[in-house]
Amino acid sequence: MPKIWTVSELAGEIGRTLNEKGDFQSCWVSGEISNFKNHRPSGHWYFTIKDQHASLKAVMFKSRAERIGFMPQDGMKVLTRGGVRMYERDGNIQFYAEEMQPSGVGALYLAFEQLKVRLAQEGLFDPNRKKSIPRVPRRIGIVTSPTGAALRDILNILSRRNPRLSWVLAPAAVQGEAAPQEVARALARLNRWGEVDVIIVGRGGGSLEELWAFNTEEVARAIASSSIPVISAVGHETDVTIADYVADLRAPTPSAAAELAAPLLTELYAEVKVLSQSLRQALGGQIAGKRQKLDFLAGRGPLVNPFWRIEQNRQHLDMLADRLSNGMTRFVSDKNGILKLLAAKLDLLSPLAILGRGYSLTYDARGNLVRSAREVEVQEELRVRLGEGALRCQVLAKENDA
Repeated sequence: MPKIWTVSELAGEIGRTLNEKGDFQSCWVSGEISNFKNHRPSGHWYFTIKDQHASLKAVMFKSRAERIGFMPQDGMKVLTRGGVRMYERDGNIQFYAEEMQPSGVGALYLAFEQLKVRLAQEGLFDPNRKKSIPRVPRRIGIVTSPTGAALRDILNILSRRNPRLSWVLAPAAVQGEAAPQEVARALARLNRWGEVDVIIVGRGGGSLEELWAFNTEEVARAIASSSIPVISAVGHETDVTIADYVADLRAPTPSAAAELAAPLLTELYAEVKVLSQSLRQALGGQIAGKRQKLDFLAGRGPLVNPFWRIEQNRQHLDMLADRLSNGMTRFVSDKNGILKLLAAKLDLLSPLAILGRGYSLTYDARGNLVRSAREVEVQEELRVRLGEGALRCQVLAKENDA
C-alpha cells in the first residue's frame, strides 16, 4: 500500500528537496517584474518575476532592499539573484531575492533618473526658488577635497582674477561611501558660520560611479536647503549631476565656477572709473543748475534788500499791538458796565439798603429774629438793628395789629 502523506509532511519534503539542490540556493533569474508592492510597514518588497511562459512569486526583505539603488516598477526587466524555497504555510514555491539590477539599463543610471523625477516633482529644480549669485562677493566658500585638482584649479583662477578676494575651504570627501554625508555637513557648516556670500561645491571629472556622491538625495537636499547661493562644479562640461539641477547656478568645470563667482579685478576698476566719471558729471550738472537758480533768486525780492522782510514783520507787529490794545480797552469797558449793573442789583437786594429806607430788624436776647409780637414777652429786652447803629429796648406792652 502506498504511503499516505499529510499536507505538512509533503510540503516539508518538497522544501527539503529544494534545499538539498545547491543550484537553487544561489541562482540568477532573468525576467519581468509585475505586481510589485513595497510593503510600507515592514519595508519588504513583494513581486512576481515572469517571462512569456511562466511566473514565480518573489520577495526581497528590507535588509536587502535597502541596498538596491533604484525602485523596481511593473514591466521592468531585471536580473536578480537569490534562492528558491518552499513557503510551507501557503504551499507556494517562492524566490527569495538578495540582489537585483536592471537588465539592459545600468542601475546607477536608473537610480539617477528616478531621483531626478522625484526631486523635480517636489519643486527642487524650480527656477523660481534659485537664488542670485552676488555680483561682488566678499568671501567665497569652497566644498571639495583638500587634495584634489579641483581645489587647485579654483584657487588658481581666484588668484588670477581677483587676488584681494578671500576664500575659505570646508573640506569633504568627494568620492566613496562617506562622501555624500561629508559634503552635506560641509555645506551645513558654511551656512551656520554665515560669513561667505557664495559657495562652490564640486570636484574634477570622473566616471559615473566616481561622481555619484553628487547624485545622492542627501547632497541634493543639503544644496536646496542652503540659505547661501550655491554654484555646482562637478566634473567636466558633459557631466550632469543631480547637484547641477538643484544648485542656484551650474558651472561646467571647477575653473569655470571660480570665474563665475569672482569678478575680474581689472573689470571692477574700469567699471568704478566709468561710474566715478558719470557721478562727477551728474554732480557738476546739479551744482551748475543750483548756482543758476541762486543767481536768479539773488536779483529778486528779499535777497536784494535783506532787511525788507524784517521791516514788514515790524509793521505787522505794530498792527497787531494796536489791535490788541483796542481789544483790551473794549473788553475792560464792557466788563465795567456789567460789573456796575450787577452791583446795582446786589445793592437793591442788600438788607442794609432796606434798613436805609427806614426799616429795622428786631432780635431777642438769644439773637433770633423776631417776626411776630407773639414771640416776645412784656419786659423782655430786645435788640433793634437800624440803618445806622442799633438800640437796646424793653417791651412795655404788646399791641395787636390795627
